[in-house]
Amino acid sequence: MDRAALDVLYNNRAAVPTHQQDFYRWAVATARARAALKPCLDLAYGPHPRQTLDLYAVPEPDKPLVVFIHGGYWQAMGKDDVGFVAEGFASPQAGQIANVAVLNYPLAPEADMDRIVASIRQALLWLWREAAPLGFDRNRIYASGHSAGGHLTAMAILTDWPALDGGAPSSLVKGGLSLSGLYDLLPIRHCYLNDRLGMDDIVAIRNSPRFLLPRWNGRLPPLIAAVGEEETSAFHDQQHDFVSLYRKAGGTVTEVTSPSKHHFNIVDEMARPGSEIQASLARLFQ
Repeated sequence: MDRAALDVLYNNRAAVPTHQQDFYRWAVATARARAALKPCLDLAYGPHPRQTLDLYAVPEPDKPLVVFIHGGYWQAMGKDDVGFVAEGFASPQAGQIANVAVLNYPLAPEADMDRIVASIRQALLWLWREAAPLGFDRNRIYASGHSAGGHLTAMAILTDWPALDGGAPSSLVKGGLSLSGLYDLLPIRHCYLNDRLGMDDIVAIRNSPRFLLPRWNGRLPPLIAAVGEEETSAFHDQQHDFVSLYRKAGGTVTEVTSPSKHHFNIVDEMARPGSEIQASLARLFQ
């Protein structure tokens, strides 16, 4: 497929002309969530100004932790745009079933893909180490994310944690939820997005979850992979291929195609208690 075709398939803002309405709705919902849930803002997990997170804590100690990683094609957006997802787990309406940490991370072009992935791993290790003072169960950490954040969720699942910290368990991440995730970065390498990402084929393959799966045969946590019915064929193909490979590698996958949802409004399902996407992740806590 040539660059012109890839540019169309991966340009979500062009595919959803009303995306600014989604961003406005997210901003309003995040302001509401912050006012109601009173999160601890801007906790630093590293020295970079964007190595921060917001923690939406629940009153009861030792509940699970859901980590949410924002999208924006590794080069835009941040935790301030998507804090509303905490309503799906930390709000009274959701039964306050889990704490939620919403991450920032360094963005391209300042940070390359290797550094972005390393930052997510650094955040998860920091959360695991700080679980006791922060009040959640370090043995029940679940990664989630949207679009680029879905890619980073998969990369977090496919991490050799003891190699990064000898005291960390191999199963530091107990499960994952990827919304509209990207699992093969070679098409990204060959479209307009790479103008800022600057990946070569080696970097793209090294950071593509689909190419990492063989080494994890039989040691994969449960995964939920969701895509909007109205998304471009590229996102349906990415999910279909990765889910097939994940299952072949011995992993359990719950696959969701969210009716009437496009690339942006699918995120709202994460925040809606009882939605198929929210409930699928909640079931992993049990």
